[in-house]
Amino acid sequence: MDNKGDNPDNFFQTQQFRVVFPKHLNSIGTFFGGEAMQWLDEVAFITATRYTRQRMITVKISNIRFLKPIFPNTILEIVGKIVKTGNVKLFIGVEVYSEDMFSCRREKSIEADFVFAACNDELSPIPL
Repeated sequence: MDNKGDNPDNFFQTQQFRVVFPKHLNSIGTFFGGEAMQWLDEVAFITATRYTRQRMITVKISNIRFLKPIFPNTILEIVGKIVKTGNVKLFIGVEVYSEDMFSCRREKSIEADFVFAACNDELSPIPL
């Protein structure tokens, strides 16, 4: 695949599943926000790279919303989706769904907006 027009539809979205273990918790026993941000940024980066097949860097993270607390023994589905493309920038929405490991309960827990830019070897912006 040489250009974005040749990408199959599944290249507009990335899904990753993770388990929240005790090592991922903050001092009050819920999922640590810093760990969450790392996981979301990773999924956004993979989404951007799969879509463009270019070197991509995080430019901005905004509208981070921690909607529900996440507890240990939770399976997280982290979904990154292309929202909009510009000349250099790529806009990605990321949503996190929490799934109780021992029941069918599932709910959206986190959402955030990411902006990535394509860059060259010197980390200067280049067109998508």
